[in-house]
Amino acid sequence: MKLRLFIIILSLLVVSCGSKKGVVTKKEKSKTKTEEVIIKDKPVEEKPTAPVTKSSRKRTSVDVYIDTYSAIAMSEMRTSKIPASITLAQGILESGSGNGRLAKEANNHFGIKCHGWKGEKIYHDDDRSQECFRKYKEASTSYKDHSDFLVGRKRYAGLFNLKPDDYKGWARGLRAAGYATDRKYPEKLISLIERYELYKYDAQVLDKSQDFGEPIKVAKEVMHTIVKGDTLYSLSRKYGIPVEEIKRKNNLKSNNLSIGQILKIN
Repeated sequence: MKLRLFIIILSLLVVSCGSKKGVVTKKEKSKTKTEEVIIKDKPVEEKPTAPVTKSSRKRTSVDVYIDTYSAIAMSEMRTSKIPASITLAQGILESGSGNGRLAKEANNHFGIKCHGWKGEKIYHDDDRSQECFRKYKEASTSYKDHSDFLVGRKRYAGLFNLKPDDYKGWARGLRAAGYATDRKYPEKLISLIERYELYKYDAQVLDKSQDFGEPIKVAKEVMHTIVKGDTLYSLSRKYGIPVEEIKRKNNLKSNNLSIGQILKIN
């Protein structure tokens, strides 16, 4: 009886355990919300930019040469009818802007050789060794001789039938007439004339300055007060003009200078 009761109780316990449903506890995955933080840049205040200014072209020995000899070239144009632009371009090219030996030591800016010359001479290597070149006391005489050289030779006569400001025709005509053996001689002259606007000097002589906009600016008179250490040679180097030119402008008979003396440079 007791055994039967024990069996019944045990059976009831087993049934009751099997009928229990397991409790499933679902763990909710924690959802981590990632907030996207957008950092906005603060507007940068734009600083006003300074206007771009083109720096003026640096002056060269060519500019100094033009300032020094343009008046002489224009004067020659008035008397000989040779364009001042051509004369200046030839002087720049053939004298190395006044820095060549013939220009410095003989005031010969156009490389004119002796050929019947009875004045002073200088010998210089050119097409041949130690050729004879004319030597002048002043650069202005070299310019006049250059004009006389072209005017007095028949082979250049046709050039004077061109318009007085036809620098391209003159440049090509000089080469065709045998003035220079360099095939690029005309292009070199034209390039100089157009780069440095030498045609404006032709216009000034012909009173056509208005055709080119602003009138030509004439270089202001330059004066120099002598200080300790100044010499004619140092002034020549400083201002880019020959010593003899400074002496001529100031009627100097010697190279002696005195402190406080005022010289006309240009």
